[in-house]
Amino acid sequence: MYVQLISSETNISPKQVANTIALLDEGATIPFISRYRKELTGSLDEVEVGTIKERYEKLQEIQKRRESILKTIEEQGQLTDALKQQISATWNATELEDLYLPYKTKRKTRAVKAKEFGLEPLADILMLQQERDVEGRATAFLSDEVPDADAALQGARDIIAERVNEDMKAREVIRNLFDREAVIVSKLVKGKDEEAAKYRDYFDFSEPLKRCPSHRVLAMRRAEKEGFLKISVSPESEHALERLNRLFVRGRTAASEQVEKAVEDAYKRLLAPSIENEFANLSREKAELGAIQVFASNLRQLLLSSPLGQKRVLALDPGYRSGCKVVCLDAQGSLLHNETIYPHAPQNEIKQAYKKIDTLVEAYKIDAIAIGNGTASRETESFIRNIRFNKDILVFVVSEDGASVYSASKTARDEFPEYDVTVRGAVSIGRRLMDPLAELVKIDPKSIGVGQYQHDVDQTRLRSSLDQVVESCVNMVGVELNTASHHLLTYVSGLGPQLAKNIVEYRSEIGAFNSRKELKKVPRLGARAFEQSAGFLRISGGKHPLDNSAVHPEAYEIVEKMASDLNCSVADLIKEKDLRQQIDLKRYVTDKIGMPTLTDILSELEKPGRDPRSVIKVFEFSPDVRSIEDLRPGMKLPGIVTNITNFGAFVDVGVKQDGLVHISQLANRFVSDPNDVVTLHEQVEVTVVEVDAARKRIQLTMKE
Repeated sequence: MYVQLISSETNISPKQVANTIALLDEGATIPFISRYRKELTGSLDEVEVGTIKERYEKLQEIQKRRESILKTIEEQGQLTDALKQQISATWNATELEDLYLPYKTKRKTRAVKAKEFGLEPLADILMLQQERDVEGRATAFLSDEVPDADAALQGARDIIAERVNEDMKAREVIRNLFDREAVIVSKLVKGKDEEAAKYRDYFDFSEPLKRCPSHRVLAMRRAEKEGFLKISVSPESEHALERLNRLFVRGRTAASEQVEKAVEDAYKRLLAPSIENEFANLSREKAELGAIQVFASNLRQLLLSSPLGQKRVLALDPGYRSGCKVVCLDAQGSLLHNETIYPHAPQNEIKQAYKKIDTLVEAYKIDAIAIGNGTASRETESFIRNIRFNKDILVFVVSEDGASVYSASKTARDEFPEYDVTVRGAVSIGRRLMDPLAELVKIDPKSIGVGQYQHDVDQTRLRSSLDQVVESCVNMVGVELNTASHHLLTYVSGLGPQLAKNIVEYRSEIGAFNSRKELKKVPRLGARAFEQSAGFLRISGGKHPLDNSAVHPEAYEIVEKMASDLNCSVADLIKEKDLRQQIDLKRYVTDKIGMPTLTDILSELEKPGRDPRSVIKVFEFSPDVRSIEDLRPGMKLPGIVTNITNFGAFVDVGVKQDGLVHISQLANRFVSDPNDVVTLHEQVEVTVVEVDAARKRIQLTMKE
């Protein structure tokens, strides 16, 4: 039943959906399914497999809820065949709850009390809307609890109001009205104008809910949570009452007037608050999803930033009074040396610092220098670029976001127990230059600084989404088995924290892995984990030439057959393009491996173990700009994109505060998504539009 539903929603064939669900049920990961099971899925990519997984899990939740509802109503003795059929037929979570609403255990509502007082028959009479002497009929229902006709009619109206509220058609009508016409309105809480100054734009604000972008919804909700704003979501009440009256009010009798009063009460007291709450939650959920998608997109771009690769790096964590922490790392990122220099005020030990850096570069055969982009970054960069080295040294400014979080973490303490946080932070800066992915996986993504209202969204959903991004990136790039950290291995398909730990411990005790097959000797790493992980792990210089490629061990036999048919070795196939061109892939199709996988194998043989990330580029800020006071409107400056949101992109132009290129200023055309124009860490040229030094705001444009 799940297959047809997902297929119709996603426009993916039932066979593809069914096979994907079967693989997911077997415990296969998204990266594994999309990379190594193309024949079964029809070459679905990670996004499509992820969509199927998400919808499959949601439908399973709905099924569990349905079973619970059916059981509850049956225990009440009210489950008719017709109701059971209605409940069983729907896969809409909202509709399911509407069907259940009349049978929910209620607190002592006004309608419940009225029924206890025996007023339900009077409500039935009024609903027929034929009675002209309603007060006269009401006197027949007087009692100790119902002293007069007005009280009887009020009780009857309370019962009718509850019926209107629980009527599926009524809820659908009001829900549709909210969907089309609801307006979100925010008002300042009296006396909070000074405290809420940063939310000034929303002190008296209204906008159609369906057109309100996610960042505005989240900003208003944050202000509401902090007690600065009151927010409401609703359409015009007159429109709602018109539609409800068409459903429930018939004729112009005295009874009709009572029903009309009950309908108005139902809307204002029950229906409107209920549907408003529903739409407030929906808009918040939609805004959160948008914010999570922005964060996930930025995180993916950040993790896949260009790596310098295995070079010997000198890294500096800049500072003034406390000095600049300097570390020297070998090509594998191991710490060789650390000390502190004081080239800036108040010490100004410039000559000593020049000499020390020059000596360290020579002694440790440094290839590149990484400088953190925090306090004193520009001054430190200028200081370094003024040194005349004996060879070409590449100089890079590296984002420090999250470095302090890492340096104080248990991970950093475990790696460098004998060093303080300043040394660990400098090491992290250097390693980020060498391999951003390997270093950034050690840090909570929320601390990396590329999100949009990330603290205002559902943290469980955010964590799940970001973990999926990290897993995708790690497996896309591949992991060197003999040097990968425990944290990096954790994200490899099929492993997780415990198996990653076991691999590191095995490596420490036994030594480097010589082949992928040796993974099977790792404690608790069974056949399933080997199948899921092996293709994403690389072994440089391993026994088998394909151990350093993305070719899965299950396909080694086919590649060996290709080599045998050409009277050469697998290593020869990798080296010789002429040999590869002689391969007729159709000859190697089996019942399990078809043309999609064979095409991938041939592509991998051409460049085994290639890194999909782009080559890193050297960048320099304008030497004329060091602080926000140096900026003037009209200046054209080089910059680096540091964050992308739904409303624009933030660009570092070499001052402490990033400038904003609003979405309307990204290009000489309409832009609906900033990601269509810029990417994270892209080098761009911007023009200064406006500078507000007091509020530390810089407006930039990329328009020509």
